[in-house]
Amino acid sequence: MKTRLSLLAALAILFACVPVVAQEPVVGVTGAEADALFTSKNPTLNTNKQAAYHIMKDLLEANHWDLADKWLTPAYHQHNPNVASGRDLVVKFFSSFRKPSDIPEHLTKTKITAVVAEGDLVIVVTPREYPDPRDPSKKYTTAWFDMWRFVDGKADEHWDGATISAPAPPANMKVN
Repeated sequence: MKTRLSLLAALAILFACVPVVAQEPVVGVTGAEADALFTSKNPTLNTNKQAAYHIMKDLLEANHWDLADKWLTPAYHQHNPNVASGRDLVVKFFSSFRKPSDIPEHLTKTKITAVVAEGDLVIVVTPREYPDPRDPSKKYTTAWFDMWRFVDGKADEHWDGATISAPAPPANMKVN
């Protein structure tokens, strides 16, 4: 009996030390299903959710930064370490490497997992896919969060999970 308990205890410890590799994938929706997540019966929350929707669809998905003054305050405080604060600087950053495309009727490329609004904050959750560092032939998903603080229906502050980007390799660097 004592040996059996010791064996069970050893197996329990062994399984407790094995990393869990299974995961439920993070999924999202597009189209009218995504649009519905950006609504609220509360008028203020609805206004803020709609502004977040247009930031996601018109600015981030379709790259129409010429419309930024409709959705971002001039001060637009940016907490992403790769982008400076101020609407004009954010517009300059995104416009420097993204070209506008037609504004879709619904979100078509960006999948939305959840939209949460409370007070003057709106959080948008989207799935992100990355290569599995344990097996580069596989991918895994995780959740990305964008949060905005709104003032009079415009985003005045933004947070996300971004980290500092690695510098680009020098142009004269040889690739083996």
